[in-house]
Amino acid sequence: MSNLKALRTRINSVKNTRKITSAMKMVAAAKLKRAQDQAEQSRPYAERLEGILSSLAANLESTENSSLLLHGTGKEETHLLVVVSTDKGLCGGFNTAIVRQTRLRIQNLQAEGKHVKILCVGKKARDVLARQYHSLIIKTIRDVGRPKLQYQEAVGISETIQELLNTQQFDVCTVIYNHFRSVISQVVTLKQLIPLSLPANQNDTPARAEAKALYLFEPSKEEIVETLLPKNLAIQLYKVLMESAASEHGARMSAMDNATRNAGDMIKGLTLTYNRNRQAVITKELIEIISGAEAL
Repeated sequence: MSNLKALRTRINSVKNTRKITSAMKMVAAAKLKRAQDQAEQSRPYAERLEGILSSLAANLESTENSSLLLHGTGKEETHLLVVVSTDKGLCGGFNTAIVRQTRLRIQNLQAEGKHVKILCVGKKARDVLARQYHSLIIKTIRDVGRPKLQYQEAVGISETIQELLNTQQFDVCTVIYNHFRSVISQVVTLKQLIPLSLPANQNDTPARAEAKALYLFEPSKEEIVETLLPKNLAIQLYKVLMESAASEHGARMSAMDNATRNAGDMIKGLTLTYNRNRQAVITKELIEIISGAEAL
């Protein structure tokens, strides 16, 4: 009987777990639609702004007064990695993939003799990376997107990065995040933010030739670029945060769906085991009763 009681307790426990995972799946699905729409709508704006800046920057030469956001410090000795993860777990391999790619990037940079610094957005990646690279983590930004992701949060992160750049604490800045492709597919992406990454062969691009032929700039290109560069950094970070948020909800929905299915399979197996044991106990009691009756 004690075995049957333990099985009943475990079945009820798994059923309660299934209720929780099912509810979390529904919540993630509800949040995913809005986050996915926001991520997809942000892509054209961010890409177009980056394209405009690249076209303008192709005609500018690096000088002492040039913005550090455009040309950087002129060195590549110290790399800042902005690692975007989550504050909560239960989202499958979302954070694991980020940490794995970050570790690989750190190892490659250190093998080249570069110095690495880490800025964590979200505590999950920070908790894992701190075990091995605690001395490299300079800051952790938490609770981004709670209760709702705002553009000002991206502006705050961009201002933190600019402060580090202005004090010459790094030369190259790269963000590592999950790019949303579908509910079951999130791609770990590395994107260089500083200095501005210019497409190859700018001199041969039709966009550059068209800009030279059709457009006059007022005020000067230099002033336009200086104004747009901080905005571009914030916009790119905002896009990254929205991509990461959509990926998180997609990963969590998929993970909770798998957990709910697994709980259902476990309940079926435990119920079958319970029924078999119960049948064996009843059979044993019947045999004892019949044997006792025959003995009389």
